[in-house]
Amino acid sequence: MKAAIVKEKGAIPVMGHFDSPVATEGQVLINVKAAALSRVSKFRSMGMHYSSEVSFPIIAGIDGVGTLVDGSRVYFALPTAPYGSLAEQTIVDEKLTVPLPDGVDDFTAAAIANPAMSSWAALVFRAGFKSGQTVLINGATGGSGSLAVQIAKGLGAKKIIVTGRNELKLQALGADEAVAFDMTVDNGQQRFEKALMPVIAEGVDVILDYLWGDSAFAIMSALAKTNTDRATRYVSIGTSSGQENIHLPSTILRSSTIELVGSGDKSVSKADMLSSVKGVFEMAAERKIKIATKEYALEEIEEAWHAPLTPRPVVKV
Repeated sequence: MKAAIVKEKGAIPVMGHFDSPVATEGQVLINVKAAALSRVSKFRSMGMHYSSEVSFPIIAGIDGVGTLVDGSRVYFALPTAPYGSLAEQTIVDEKLTVPLPDGVDDFTAAAIANPAMSSWAALVFRAGFKSGQTVLINGATGGSGSLAVQIAKGLGAKKIIVTGRNELKLQALGADEAVAFDMTVDNGQQRFEKALMPVIAEGVDVILDYLWGDSAFAIMSALAKTNTDRATRYVSIGTSSGQENIHLPSTILRSSTIELVGSGDKSVSKADMLSSVKGVFEMAAERKIKIATKEYALEEIEEAWHAPLTPRPVVKV
């Protein structure tokens, strides 16, 4: 069968032929229709993600949309190695599939599942979000961040604050408050902290952070200086700033009501991730969330691999 094959660690996939999979007990055979590319999918496929545990060669792709033998449409995650989602067929644990509602097409489902799932899981399972709360989203102009704005609205957030580096994009998200920052200018961190202070004066219940780095420190520092006893669950989801480490003094946590947690592959169970996907699809079927996509053929995998993640590249199989 045709497949996008990663031949060694760190290599990008190339078109080739791979033996067709055979499902064993507990697995299902999927006829793949579409698979989207995300940062985690690419890095994990190349063996460069913290959750990577693979031997090469493998077929790239960690999730997608396809049909079962009976023709029913499903979203599937984490195919059984060495198979991936970027091939004509794959095999997956039958527990790692989610039925698709009629109101969601294959390409939207493939594109929206991964970025929206991370936002939903962080908001619902790690932050314990409740309708009527205030949410701050750091890095809101990225694919996952912009979906997080839509999801927070759909789940009943009372107030949404967005922060990030692109002021025009922030303003276009339809949030209640937007605070842009530029860490490359003199005192950029302090300026961001000062601009945040009046916006968060009444407190924030949940923070979803896709950036980490200097902006994360500025947000926590500003929170520590507010006169509120409102507990804030700060959820670290990614490091899109490129900064894996920050200097975080103990005093910031001791002098605030910040509860610092992470959300990702090891901190959210597979069952909760799949529950998140189900919620995302239901919201998408109701047209409450949407995502821009760009379609590629499987034969164009190298071009798709290098494409920007916005609009989301979706490979048609």
